[in-house]
Amino acid sequence: MSHFAVFLRGINVGGNNMKMAALRTSLASLPLDGVKTLLASGNVICSASVSVDELKSMVEQRLRESFGYEAWVVVLDGPQLEHIVRACPWPAHDPAVHSYVTLASEPAVLDELARHGGEIPGVELARLSPEALAWPAVRGDTLASPFSKLSARPRYKSTTTTRNVRTLLKCSEALAALP
Repeated sequence: MSHFAVFLRGINVGGNNMKMAALRTSLASLPLDGVKTLLASGNVICSASVSVDELKSMVEQRLRESFGYEAWVVVLDGPQLEHIVRACPWPAHDPAVHSYVTLASEPAVLDELARHGGEIPGVELARLSPEALAWPAVRGDTLASPFSKLSARPRYKSTTTTRNVRTLLKCSEALAALP
């Protein structure tokens, strides 16, 4: 049995509100163990005897059935998530800068984002793994930052989601605590 982190896209923003208790209840009906939510932004940890792709498919289908919206998730196993957190060149806790990681279910999408983002003056990017691209933003300017605007384009909606490195660290620590 493997441990996984599941990151939902677009939860509790833009009118797509979801209670974490309802999310846990819905996912607990799948063949998963230890389903837990972290924070209120669609972060789930669990254990399962399936592949990353199988878990992604199961969770997306369940979310569509339970909550009636076009659900997209990115799934990482424990070692992938731990590697991403360790590889990030920007600190998780900096009073002036937020460190973000855009996660993708399709590495080619991150290739494209990295290429386009690298063409924007002043944008710093670090590819952490095939499924993760890190970038810093000045606190208070995240949504206005050039890379945030690029990655928020509708074309990336079904394959990417972005998390603060602090959130990824909390998820990695919670995965490590699972039996």
